[in-house]
Amino acid sequence: MVTNLSYICSTYTFKLMQIKKFTLLVVVALGFVTTMTAQHKRYTIKNGIGILGGLTQYDIATDNFNTKKGSGFVGGMIATVDIPHKWYTVSYGLQFSQNNLEILARPTAISNTPEELEYKLLAVQAAFLFHLKLLKDNITVDLGPQLQYNSQLDLKNDNMKDYIIDGYDVLRAEDISDISQFNVNGVVGASVGISNFRLRAAYSYGFTNILNKLNDANIATTPGSKKFKGNQNMLSFALMITF
Repeated sequence: MVTNLSYICSTYTFKLMQIKKFTLLVVVALGFVTTMTAQHKRYTIKNGIGILGGLTQYDIATDNFNTKKGSGFVGGMIATVDIPHKWYTVSYGLQFSQNNLEILARPTAISNTPEELEYKLLAVQAAFLFHLKLLKDNITVDLGPQLQYNSQLDLKNDNMKDYIIDGYDVLRAEDISDISQFNVNGVVGASVGISNFRLRAAYSYGFTNILNKLNDANIATTPGSKKFKGNQNMLSFALMITF
């Protein structure tokens, strides 16, 4: 009898602790996504979550290749922190983009008629942005750093992998796929909207050399010996909905 009573008490205590932990977890979770009142009592801190989706234009600024920007798409989630009495707000988020660009290449080394080869690049970008209030929360200027992990430059048509990159003797289209996959960007843009809807235009510029990994590869670069150097840039137009 004593053993059963002890077992019941210990079980009840364990379940009570579980309920307390679960309640604490719910309170903390709600605190991150709902309006919270600061301890100072003079202003409120508004936290929220937003989703965004839109279109992109992507290019790599380089002297090594003849490139042409291409269109793509972007989507992601953003967490916002708004302190009304401040002249700025902040946000941090994660977004995924599929980007396209074209690079000139020739069917053969002796051909004089270059063609535009299509490449695809997938990227995951994490950004921390400041939003400077021009007209309360309705118009802001957005800027901040962005970290990026991206795929290789994937040639869309494998039948063109042996094309010769324009300006080179033997550099093939598939030889330039293995680019640097970790990059650091700077972002500047603007947001306009009312209530929970906002239009955002953003320009991302790569501070790091996205072609740097090609310099470590054993590939022929004749007739020149210039090192590979390129800075990516992406222009995006997106609709953001906050909750």
